[in-house]
Amino acid sequence: MPEVFADKKSGKDTEWAELWECLEYMRASDTLVVPSLDRLGRSLQDLIAIVAGLRMRDIGFRSLHDVIDTTTPGGRLVFHVFAALAGFIRELIVQGTIEGFAAARARGQRLGRHQRPRNRSGTPAQFSPGPRRSCPRWRDCSASRGRQSTNTSPSSA
Repeated sequence: MPEVFADKKSGKDTEWAELWECLEYMRASDTLVVPSLDRLGRSLQDLIAIVAGLRMRDIGFRSLHDVIDTTTPGGRLVFHVFAALAGFIRELIVQGTIEGFAAARARGQRLGRHQRPRNRSGTPAQFSPGPRRSCPRWRDCSASRGRQSTNTSPSSA
């Protein structure tokens, strides 16, 4: 029965403990199967290094989404082409994101988390709920606060 390893972490700088445990677990003539190339590594160098290490240990590699099988010469060629394209697309996304942030800043938009209001001393401001009102509706309370009500309806006298 095949062993299943699953990492729940993501991100380009995250250490993937399950991936390394999986790679240590694999033996010659095993095949590593991943859903897609971007699940194995975050950069072209990562992908090529991992697959090259697998090949040196006589371990196959298959990507289900990209239909890649590196146990054949044609599969290895397709892997390198797809890996190069994946790296190219990632760089385009990063470049587009940087350009989008620059355009937003040029329009005067604030980016990032909102800052909490601060007092003059630099500490976070404390919010108080303010005075409680006895009446739920402000305009209906004017008579109860000692003001004359301006009733413009004709009196029945």
